[in-house]
Amino acid sequence: MRIGILTSGGDCPGLNAVIRGAVLKGTEINGQEFVGFKDGWRGVVNGDIIPLERSDVRGIAKQGGTILGTSRTNPFEGNGGPERIQENLDRLGIDAIMAIGGEGTLAAAKRLTDAGLKIVGVPKTVDNDLDATDYTFGFDTAVEIATEAMDRLRTTGDSHSRCMVAEVMGRHVGWIALHSGMAAGAHAILIPEQKTSMEQVAEWVQSAADRGRAPLVVVAEGFTPDHADDPHSERGLDAFGRPRLGGIGERLAPMIEDITGIETRATTLGHIQRGGVPTAYDRVLATRLGMAASDIVQDSAWGRMVALRGTDIVTVGFEDALGKLKTVPQHRYEEAAMLFG
Repeated sequence: MRIGILTSGGDCPGLNAVIRGAVLKGTEINGQEFVGFKDGWRGVVNGDIIPLERSDVRGIAKQGGTILGTSRTNPFEGNGGPERIQENLDRLGIDAIMAIGGEGTLAAAKRLTDAGLKIVGVPKTVDNDLDATDYTFGFDTAVEIATEAMDRLRTTGDSHSRCMVAEVMGRHVGWIALHSGMAAGAHAILIPEQKTSMEQVAEWVQSAADRGRAPLVVVAEGFTPDHADDPHSERGLDAFGRPRLGGIGERLAPMIEDITGIETRATTLGHIQRGGVPTAYDRVLATRLGMAASDIVQDSAWGRMVALRGTDIVTVGFEDALGKLKTVPQHRYEEAAMLFG
């Protein structure tokens, strides 16, 4: 069986480890052959492929990003659609697709599977917001990067007695903010799941300052203060019609300074969280998911994806991953909030 692998949506550390795991297990155990689609769904629509043999994936597990390239191409727009894609697969002699991506990628994979294409999935999102899996690779690395950045922000904040606001990724959920904020000892963590007033934020900041600390506020990009209706977005829409978020930290900093009188600076970590080498945890998880994805192709389990439950790799339907987001539960936020101020 000849399988085409694609990586779609935002990149994250661990993608190459998935590719390597799938190719090694597939070629050595399952008798499969692999090619890679270049730049996500764009390569599928255009029929643009590269070979993926064992020698091509040698040593890539430790590399960040993706050797295949990625994009936010919608496979149903332009010259796309299931008929065009199936024609390309037939012409290239590709029997099935292994789609590695997040919510948008898996939603497109489900639609194409419903139209008759043979597709399996591997969940990928640094936000860790897919409900069907306990953790996604890339999340642990993003948290490590964010935590280190906050440790650095705290030293400069201490030097100037400033309040530092660190904006991290998190469109709909606050997992990165929660984990990195707790690890860095943040005095306030602001996440999309919790609408919080500026008065409350200022109270936490002032409390920390009164104890002689330089306050650290961590905010997820999708956070909405209680006086606003929607997350801060001034960058238009992506290919799937979703607002491009970012900049809430810069909006909050002057508000905090106005209320408290404490000099406040904001830093947006942005794509730094996606870059660099994956942590050991993410390399292992990604490798296991790639190997398991080869197995479900072998089982012809189309329309399904691999997932982590506890410490076990399982398979679930695409619909299970797309039904709802895995948000931060109230008790987890309250647990962290005990440390605020």
